[in-house]
Amino acid sequence: MKTLKDVISLKFKTSESEGVIFHGEGQQGDYITLELKKAKLVLNLNLGINQLGSIFGHTSVTTGSLLDDHHWHSVIIERHGRNINLTLDRHMQHFRTNGEFDYLDLDYEITFGGMPFSGKPSSNSRKNFKGCMETINYNGNNITDLAKRKKLEPSNVGNLSFSCVEPHTVPVFFNATSYLEVPGRPSQDLFSVSFLFRTWNPTGLLLFSNFADDLGNVEIDINEGKVSIHINVTQMKKNRIDISS
Repeated sequence: MKTLKDVISLKFKTSESEGVIFHGEGQQGDYITLELKKAKLVLNLNLGINQLGSIFGHTSVTTGSLLDDHHWHSVIIERHGRNINLTLDRHMQHFRTNGEFDYLDLDYEITFGGMPFSGKPSSNSRKNFKGCMETINYNGNNITDLAKRKKLEPSNVGNLSFSCVEPHTVPVFFNATSYLEVPGRPSQDLFSVSFLFRTWNPTGLLLFSNFADDLGNVEIDINEGKVSIHINVTQMKKNRIDISS
């Protein structure tokens, strides 16, 4: 395929921070790869190199963050020659590719959800996508529908299921005034707590609990982006323990 214009759109959701969403390449040095890296969306594009290899066409653009939140995210890539619009969740970024070529020349298949092992160092260091995609559209072709009706050749590598498994975890959102209160466990010698959290705020109280019989309290908070644990024990000489990470 040799195209001057491309429109690629899809939605994805995942709890993984790394993974190739789609990939295509050609023998002229052309390639296009959309992938997640450190939970950010990265588009790598090269419209080819000249025979001397002196035209540096590699272009890489990063957008978004925290995209491994298992929520649906929408991506649209619109290309006309070297002009690209990359839209993530309605936020559009416009850029021009490096080099001097306008056509994307892909000799091999386009893969969604991963990339075939090519022997290149870049191919075996990349993880395949793990999660869900829907409404995949490539230059007017509804890829999701074609794959489901097995109209693609070759179609599937590995196990694909046309459903999306929801995670068992249930997140809780807190605003500046809300908190969750649970009953304590009296006559227990052990205090144990574990949780995952995500926030944009550098400061905030994560957990607080009084010990029974006025024996002290424990507090976990974020202070200037660091997690701190404060344990106050009234019966000890050194009655305050502070741990920061």
